[in-house]
Amino acid sequence: MAEQRERTFIMKHYSDLSSRPFFPGLVKYMSSGPVVPMVWEGLNVVKTGRQMLGATNPADSQPGTIRGDLCIQVGRNIIHGSDSVESAKKEIDLWFTEKEVVGWTPANENWVYE
Repeated sequence: MAEQRERTFIMKHYSDLSSRPFFPGLVKYMSSGPVVPMVWEGLNVVKTGRQMLGATNPADSQPGTIRGDLCIQVGRNIIHGSDSVESAKKEIDLWFTEKEVVGWTPANENWVYE
């Protein structure tokens, strides 16, 4: 479900970037409209997910990636993805309550995983 977050929430999410010169613009952009937070899971999900997203700089992203197809400028790269399992856990805890993260088994799991 799309939701809009306050600047203070976005500042907390990106606190590791707070000393970077682009931080104020990032916070302004990410709090300017609704976002769709989600949790992905699966084998090597961080690595696979980041490959699907494309490079942080859209100009360096391959066609067929989200950023490669839908982005033009690095400051408007349309999607965020955790850079590690540890970051993902921190971000999931920030964005979701325990009840909002529902575990489930996909129907095709036996066909996808060994």
